[in-house]
Amino acid sequence: MLPLAEILRRHWPAYQRQFGAAILPSHRHAVQRLMACRTPLLGGELYRCPDCRTDHYVYHSCNHRACPQCGHADATQWLARQKLKLLPVSYCLATFTVPEGLRPWLRSHQQAGYAALLRESALALQDVARRPKYLGGELGFLSVLHTWGRQLQFHPHVHCVVPAGALREDGLRWLRPKSDFFLPQRVLAARFRTRLRTALSAIPGAATAIPAGVWRQDWVVDVQPAGSGEPALKYLSAYVYRTALTAQRILSEDHGRITFNYKDSENHHWHTLTLPAQEFIRRFLQHVLPKGFQRVRYYGFLSPAAKDRWLRLLALLDYHPPALLLPPTTPTCSCCGHPLVRIRNLARAPP
Repeated sequence: MLPLAEILRRHWPAYQRQFGAAILPSHRHAVQRLMACRTPLLGGELYRCPDCRTDHYVYHSCNHRACPQCGHADATQWLARQKLKLLPVSYCLATFTVPEGLRPWLRSHQQAGYAALLRESALALQDVARRPKYLGGELGFLSVLHTWGRQLQFHPHVHCVVPAGALREDGLRWLRPKSDFFLPQRVLAARFRTRLRTALSAIPGAATAIPAGVWRQDWVVDVQPAGSGEPALKYLSAYVYRTALTAQRILSEDHGRITFNYKDSENHHWHTLTLPAQEFIRRFLQHVLPKGFQRVRYYGFLSPAAKDRWLRLLALLDYHPPALLLPPTTPTCSCCGHPLVRIRNLARAPP
């Protein structure tokens, strides 16, 4: 296992020389944060075990959402909060993808393109669910943006964790699906394509930059059962506060070539891929989100503005969510497991 920060320390100078001014400021900032993560540069605390008297230096995390070292505690807390919003109904995981011909435009217009992906996929779900022949009511769900494939290639898509049912417009009844399937995939895909085409046509230059064939081909929306919803949330929590690649997947570096493993989506077998360091860094950085962009969004009766409708739904289902229980955050001794005592703070390095 080779830390990503170590790869960046070795190869970032050459990457800067090669691409220079073409490197986005957000990418430069991300790399600086990742290389400083959990080092004396960011300061920290000195802890001591009162039992075995061992000293532990705990350096601060960078808390950048692209850092594979950070986010474990945040992801755990996020998952705990999402479990409180799970209803006592079955769930589905809907995945919206876009054709390959649209991806170059999205890569170069991330702020507007990603926002449109999240918004229009959510509205497509709501449009189809409101049709009386399917549900006839309002959905409530969370959406998570992913931009990567298993080999770090650029593959933007949106995952939606959706309760299999809807709240009637007057808020007086919970509506269940009228057949064995939740919502038809082909109808969702066609509606998503239409909505996204309309949204992107309002952006200057998009109509001419996007190949016309993108809008004539069939799009793909995959809807799969997700049981109680918890398995889907666990899967998504691993990527909400971290991006693209965990440290455990980076196997080695040999003469400027990085080897990492990935799981094949067809047969679920593990394979390895070796890339030049410059290409590896390029693939990783293309998944750094624009500054301030929200990867996770809530819609329908789960949106922050729909608290009254959420409470009404809980009353209809006669359901009382459990209390939020978070794990303790006090560090423990790696030698004996005893809770540590903080001795002093360690100052950050000067700029």
